[in-house]
Amino acid sequence: MTIERDFFRQVAGQFATGVTVVTTRNQGTLAGLTVNAFCSASLDPPLVLVCVDLTSATLPAIRESGIFAINILTDEQEHLSRCFATSTEERYKHFCHASFQTAATGSPIIEGALAFLDTRVVAEYPGGDHVIFLSEVVAMGTDGRIDFAKEEDKLHATVLEGAESLNGNKPGEEKIPLAY
Repeated sequence: MTIERDFFRQVAGQFATGVTVVTTRNQGTLAGLTVNAFCSASLDPPLVLVCVDLTSATLPAIRESGIFAINILTDEQEHLSRCFATSTEERYKHFCHASFQTAATGSPIIEGALAFLDTRVVAEYPGGDHVIFLSEVVAMGTDGRIDFAKEEDKLHATVLEGAESLNGNKPGEEKIPLAY
């Protein structure tokens, strides 16, 4: 029996999941993509996994940098989930006009996200037409609370007051993307 790809996607899509945007920074370049294949894998040590399509433009940046952040979006950030799910200039050149801060690893953390997990890749596994990344959580936050796994990560956190996003707005100033 052959499983039809589109029908498999439709059936698997019946499982309700939160929406996340996985973000990274590689040699100064920002990258991100919408991901719904995310879950916690271990509490001790704190590990998470995400699955990234082999054709994703963000895959090389994650592989080369070895870092990424998982941004759990609110319902008011649907525009960001849609933008990071498409192949547009807004995504690649303007980081979807998202305001962000910089995490301990250097990954961008999207302003206004419900929560975030800042991670370092510990393993990569083949998963059919996807790559499965297992990553250790080095920092996480929600509702203004931020926890670090190690004291040295706290020292290297570079969340900057007055920093500017790629669209020229100060973090927190703009909750919707620029018109395009």
